[in-house]
Amino acid sequence: MMSIHTVAASTLTEIIASGATLIDVRTPAEYQSAHVVGAELCPLDRLNAAAFSHSNDQASAIYILCQSGKRARIAAEKLSAIGFSQVLVIEGGTEAAIEAGITIKYGKSALSIERQVRIAAGLLVLCGTLAGTYIHSGFLFIPGFVGAGLTCAGISDTCGMAMLLTKCPWNQ
Repeated sequence: MMSIHTVAASTLTEIIASGATLIDVRTPAEYQSAHVVGAELCPLDRLNAAAFSHSNDQASAIYILCQSGKRARIAAEKLSAIGFSQVLVIEGGTEAAIEAGITIKYGKSALSIERQVRIAAGLLVLCGTLAGTYIHSGFLFIPGFVGAGLTCAGISDTCGMAMLLTKCPWNQ
């Protein structure tokens, strides 16, 4: 795994003023909810590193942010893998930018992908357990499947449910 460099969110004002490329890799709904003024939307699930390299200089600095940093690191790894030499992740993402007092444009509120995963997983476990208890024991497969999925997500640091939720219409 390659080393990804980070910069503090407090430096965003200077980064934006310098005209550097700043991309936000969250979903369109998250971006619309609140984003750093000057950040360009480029959702992680739609980030085509090869196409990105055609419209951006691989030697210039690319700054990436998401909600808290995980998706930005994934995007940074994709861009670094194809030859971008100065890919930097904004440490703490949009949350840290808000805390640092960076100018944020607010719009229609949206639930973060992380919250959506917790809600969906919780409802699946609850409904599966109730159905398994009161309807048929076969429904207990559902909470078991969700538990296995969460375990795999924790081990691999990737979440299949989050990837599915980013494709849902309310996140576009």
